[in-house]
Amino acid sequence: MIGADASAFGVYVHWPFCLSKCPYCDFNSHVRHVAIDQERFARAFAREIETTAARIGPRDVTSIFLGGGTPSLMQPQTVGAILEAIGKHWRVADDVEVTLEANPTSVEATRFAGYRAAGVNRVSLGVQALDDPSLKMLGRLHTADEAMKAVAIARSAFDRYSFDLIYARPDQTPQMWSEELERAIGEAAEHLSLYQLTIEEGTPFFGLHAAGKLRTPDEGLARALYDVTQEICSRHGLPAYEISNHARPGAECRHNLVYWRGQEYAGIGPGAHGRLDINGVRYATATDKRPEAWLMRVEANGHGVMTDDTLNREERADEFLLMGLRLAEGIDPKRYAAISGRALDPRRIALLREEGAIMVDADGRLRVTQEGFPVLDAVVADLAA
Repeated sequence: MIGADASAFGVYVHWPFCLSKCPYCDFNSHVRHVAIDQERFARAFAREIETTAARIGPRDVTSIFLGGGTPSLMQPQTVGAILEAIGKHWRVADDVEVTLEANPTSVEATRFAGYRAAGVNRVSLGVQALDDPSLKMLGRLHTADEAMKAVAIARSAFDRYSFDLIYARPDQTPQMWSEELERAIGEAAEHLSLYQLTIEEGTPFFGLHAAGKLRTPDEGLARALYDVTQEICSRHGLPAYEISNHARPGAECRHNLVYWRGQEYAGIGPGAHGRLDINGVRYATATDKRPEAWLMRVEANGHGVMTDDTLNREERADEFLLMGLRLAEGIDPKRYAAISGRALDPRRIALLREEGAIMVDADGRLRVTQEGFPVLDAVVADLAA
């Protein structure tokens, strides 16, 4: 695991548009049937970056993440304008990680060389499944063949790339998932994100699930699929460094580590969240989710921020615990105590150790075990109480 640099600072940029809305997705994504004025949006992104920089002052940007939505619907010049604005208002580290999320359709894959020229040095592909019936069920617009061709293009264009798969799909068996995962690892250079299908309220899948028309694995099968995931990835040198993310040592997504380690990041664009440290106070920010409303707010006020809350010590500590225990490296209890003003309860730690849910390293770091990860929420709740 790479070192936890306390001075890490990330910039998250949200592109909110998609060609279609996937039935499982509860992210802030919107479909528009008219052309997006990308130049106007690029100017607004630059303006919000300028306003944020004026508010927080100098920072050394260690990672940039272009998420969505579908950022690969952006023209390379739009991406270039955003990266240029970040570089204009903050110092960008020489080894900055710049990730762009992309759909693996042939149209978007042709833009990869343009993104590389604009400054992107890592792509994350939303493959999601390696068979066409599953992709259709998930509402994806690409085929498995298109996805693998896009992965090949990413491999030729970027030194670093990753792709996502969704498992625990309806009727999926451990044997089916094992074969799919082995194939995926054969295409993955250094990083895979592997998510269990979750049914989120407000999505089409939620209604189908409630009506009994979409059956997902029961708890026992979901656990078996999780165990298969850990075993196969570890055997191939891609251990989990976070509950759903696997990487070869040193190839972790540095930007996502900023979130999980409780570090500072700016949220730019419609519906983006941020954590900003100003004069020793941590602010939790969130912008207007509605793309056109955000655009008009930025043009009028210089930013689209709708939520700008200060976090007290207890809120910061709870967030640190919730995010940090997702990582295989765990947390330093001394940092928790410094944030919260109180130490974790040693009796609760002892009880969770007895139950096999957590371990305490020789240097005092507290980590969730392989057995504890499937019940992570309960572990966190117990420690935070």
